[in-house]
Amino acid sequence: MLKKLLGALLIVVIVLLGVAFMLPRDAHVERSIVVDRPAAAIFPLVNSLKRFNEWSPWSQYDPNVKMSFSGPDAGPGASMHWAGNSKVGTGDQMITESIPDKRVSTDLNFGEMGTSKASWLLSSEGSATTVVWTLDANLGNNPIGRYMGLFMDKMVGPDYERGLAQLKALAEKAPAAADAQPASAPTTSPNAPTS
Repeated sequence: MLKKLLGALLIVVIVLLGVAFMLPRDAHVERSIVVDRPAAAIFPLVNSLKRFNEWSPWSQYDPNVKMSFSGPDAGPGASMHWAGNSKVGTGDQMITESIPDKRVSTDLNFGEMGTSKASWLLSSEGSATTVVWTLDANLGNNPIGRYMGLFMDKMVGPDYERGLAQLKALAEKAPAAADAQPASAPTTSPNAPTS
């Protein structure tokens, strides 16, 4: 009886592993919001990891999270390390690309949980701006990671929605007359690929 049970369990494990490697290797999360301010007023809020914490959807999960910053205050090379509770985890984020009033991209390192890329894309529509926040993760050959990839959108999407809502509230709180003038030149980290 025990031999049959172990045999059946082994078959289940083999099937689950086989299915895992047929699942997508990449996961993508994307959310957007329209902010009633020009891109020049929003760009500084996404181009600085220190400012990111003013509207981060995860800032309330652990009020005692430890954060440290290195590199420039904004733009390529600006880095942040955090260590918090189980909801926040531990990781690093570095800005790798910064195109004024249009795009900011970062590399994320979650340690054992792997690496991802995130971007904020800004597109002006009159006096308003559509902000698109994306996350792309390569799940590699980890079967558990590939199963988790199926739920990535449901796990991360609500946080992205909350973060974008907080970004919108922060940007729109400033008087419209105080909106910044558009920035001028794109910059990219010397070690970062451009897209």
